[in-house]
Amino acid sequence: MKQNLNILIVDDHLVVRKGIEFIIKDKFSDAVIYNAENYPEALEIIQAISIDLVVLDIIINGIEDVKILKEIKSIQKYTKILIFTCHEEEFYGVRYLKNGADGFLNKYCSEDKIAEAFECILESGYYYSNDLKLKLKKSSNKKIVSNPIEILSNREFEIAKMLIDGCGNLEIANRLNIQMSTVSTYKNRVFEKLDINNIVALSSFFKEKIN
Repeated sequence: MKQNLNILIVDDHLVVRKGIEFIIKDKFSDAVIYNAENYPEALEIIQAISIDLVVLDIIINGIEDVKILKEIKSIQKYTKILIFTCHEEEFYGVRYLKNGADGFLNKYCSEDKIAEAFECILESGYYYSNDLKLKLKKSSNKKIVSNPIEILSNREFEIAKMLIDGCGNLEIANRLNIQMSTVSTYKNRVFEKLDINNIVALSSFFKEKIN
């Protein structure tokens, strides 16, 4: 494994960043740790410094931006990205790996599991659970019918999850900095693609199809 690793932790909670830094330092004493509390700060660091691993939460300051993965890779092609989040692997895992992440780990796992994930992704280039491996295999097998949820665009998926979480059109518009009419358009596209017509049906659809 490369010596003097440069690792960037991107999370909007200071206690999380410090906790991860402690675990990394215990495992890789020579690692140089950089911190960012939002996406713009992260991109500034990545543009200035060669980073081996980015430890990234998927929702920062209430905003999800899956496109950040491709932005990171466009700047540093070989940088590894480990998603480290409290959000469900079953909802976000495959989507984020398909968009450029190299690993997915839940924040509620043990310290040993976190250390194992760091070591694995730096040595082998990837880290994800057996369940996620199976879902990736099924998703990439053209003979198997895709999960209908996978036909949603990233923004459609993002809005669908916010609707399921109880957000109204105005709240979604404010959080994503888009017009309410745009939210309605995306909402209608989601309903049309999934052949449903209300939020209750949307929630039930996700629960059924995500497993």
